[in-house]
Amino acid sequence: MFAGQPSTLIETLRCGLSSSTYSTPDKATLRKAAHSLAELCKQDEFIDEVVAEGAIEVVVPLLNSGGTSAREQQPDDGGASTSGASLQEELDKELCFILGLLAVKPEYQTRIAQSGALSGLVRLLKEHKLTTITKPQPGSGGVARRAADAITNLAHENVEIKNMVREQDGIPPLVGLLEAMDVKVQRAACGALRTLAFKNEQNKNVIVEHGALPTLIQLLRSEDSGVHYEAVGVIGNLVHSSQHVKLKVLEEGALQPVINLLNSDCPDSQRESALLLGQFATADPDTKAKIVQRGAVPSLVRMLAMPDVSLKEMAAFALGRLAQNVDNQAGIVQLGGLPPLLELLESKHYNLQHNAAFALYGLAENEDNIPDLIREGALQRLEDCKEKLQVQASKDCVQKTINRLEQKLKPDPSTGPNLAAARRALQSMVFLLRSSTKAVQQRAAMSLARLAPDEQLKPIFVDKRGIDVLLDMLMDPNVSHRSHREAAAALLQLTKKLDAHLPAVVDQQPQQPGRAERSVYLGSEYVNNPTLADITFNVEGRRFYAHRIALLASSEAFRAMFSGGYREKDADSVDIPNISWSVFEAMMRFVYTGQLDVTPDIAFELLQASDQYLLEGLKRLCENAIAQSLTTDSVMSTFEYSEQFSAPQLGRRCLLFVLEHYDDVFKLYDNTKDRPFYFDCLRRMVPCLKDSLYCGAGPIWDQSTSSTAAGAAAGSGGGASGAGGAPPVPPEGAQPQPGPVPSSGGPRAGNRGGSGM
Repeated sequence: MFAGQPSTLIETLRCGLSSSTYSTPDKATLRKAAHSLAELCKQDEFIDEVVAEGAIEVVVPLLNSGGTSAREQQPDDGGASTSGASLQEELDKELCFILGLLAVKPEYQTRIAQSGALSGLVRLLKEHKLTTITKPQPGSGGVARRAADAITNLAHENVEIKNMVREQDGIPPLVGLLEAMDVKVQRAACGALRTLAFKNEQNKNVIVEHGALPTLIQLLRSEDSGVHYEAVGVIGNLVHSSQHVKLKVLEEGALQPVINLLNSDCPDSQRESALLLGQFATADPDTKAKIVQRGAVPSLVRMLAMPDVSLKEMAAFALGRLAQNVDNQAGIVQLGGLPPLLELLESKHYNLQHNAAFALYGLAENEDNIPDLIREGALQRLEDCKEKLQVQASKDCVQKTINRLEQKLKPDPSTGPNLAAARRALQSMVFLLRSSTKAVQQRAAMSLARLAPDEQLKPIFVDKRGIDVLLDMLMDPNVSHRSHREAAAALLQLTKKLDAHLPAVVDQQPQQPGRAERSVYLGSEYVNNPTLADITFNVEGRRFYAHRIALLASSEAFRAMFSGGYREKDADSVDIPNISWSVFEAMMRFVYTGQLDVTPDIAFELLQASDQYLLEGLKRLCENAIAQSLTTDSVMSTFEYSEQFSAPQLGRRCLLFVLEHYDDVFKLYDNTKDRPFYFDCLRRMVPCLKDSLYCGAGPIWDQSTSSTAAGAAAGSGGGASGAGGAPPVPPEGAQPQPGPVPSSGGPRAGNRGGSGM
């Protein structure tokens, strides 16, 4: 359509340069050619061709030749639409438009400016005179607007041209145009000033010195959304990194009009005003408070929920700056700012993530916000998203927020007021455990497990049974997998802390004979030794020599067998029908020495034998050895085995293993068929942990690393002093009752003492 036209149009314009004066018809031809060339330049694919044909070298001189003297030489022949003056303005407007379109490409900006375009553009700005404040002024408004737009495009991200505009005195007429009646001219002037002020301190100072601030602030109240959007943008660039300008803008009364723009129908103005309020918030502490007092927070909170990402980003930015004031922190939370900020933390946009993280960091400083943060599950959400954030600075900010929450509950002991605040914060968190809302209870329990001072864990979770909240959460099949995982993590943290910082739990372990009581052990040299042997056992057709004194000292089961009214009392030989030789030999080695290296190949059988013969020390060794080899595939079946043979320590270790490897274990049962079995096992595991905590039965985590060491600590479980409370043994003549004990957790296998198992 336009093929071949650029050169023709430019040649027509070039002819206009051959004479300093030309007739109205000639000027009309020039204006028509300029208009056609501008239409071409609206399409990016033609700009390079237009420039290559020499458009800049023609348009700039033609623009500069159309001064006031040229206008005065043209007679007015009647109607305004056809006069020489009107045609000159139309021509100038088209020439400015062409330059503005060419300047969209950065590579042509300097070339246009160095061709002398700025002098002509500034001249046109100055020729626009304000003659009325009651209605739009006909005439040169369009020319001034196009000239301002051209300057905007020329100076865009071009420091050299920004300086050239200032040096050619282009800023004062732009400031003057702010008071034009034509809103299009106002918008264009604001746009140019906004560009010139961006990251240019000298231009900022000139704009302020020429009185732009009062008019710009009034334009914030403009009924035209385009005007107040550009005006707030100019002010934003003026105050950016310029503290003195920021203070002057505030002195001129910009604060309330900017806050009012948060409720504008123009999203762009809302965004820019939120950004500007964030900048104002750094002026001084009083300004932070004033922004909140004058009603900015509700509007900013509403913006957090808007679909426009840029609005959310700037609202979070402003709230983050405001949240550096302790009173504002409480106000933002009370006005509903916390939930949307937590939502933004999980956004896919890294700027949103970071601004939300910074705001949450500020909110966490106020102890009065602790209950609200916990109620909304802030700690769990911070922990969950920490590694998912895209920018390291955001990750660091989230970690600092978590650290701040910890410090609020664990302050420097030397600071009295901080201690009092910490007590209040802790009390408020504990009080949430009484909430009628289960989710709030659970969040409080998980947060306390993570944040509470170590010395407060036992009073909260053990003495007052706070751990039941976490255990119920873990066993509830109706909550989400994420909640189960969070409960498991909290329980894992809690149990490890209790074990490390509550020695009373460990110290309450019943004392049992240890290796120091050497008199109860005959020694390894007497194991299966006929010397002084007074009893033999028949195991798998082989004879095993033993000594009654060693057996009597080892457990209540042997004591009942050889000193009560049973047939084994006077027998020379006893049949052992259901224990293998290797297992029986290992059991006897423990009886004679008080220690044993339990190997995995016999650990389960040895556990069963130790349960039958009430060898609690040996059972503890077996439990520890089996626990050392737990896997995700074996943990549930191992727990059932611990139930069969009354091995609560092993049952507890199974639960702790599940907590530590929760996701991997859960995956094995994440189907409709196996899930009931999984939760049933958890329900049966929990009493093992509760007994350890509530009854002080022993350490929560077994710190031993070898079964031999564990055996040395555990002792024999019987010894010369006796274990006490041994179950009854079948009377003499009763038939042995081999076989496994029912898995319902009923009587121990040891209840079936007597000859054989």
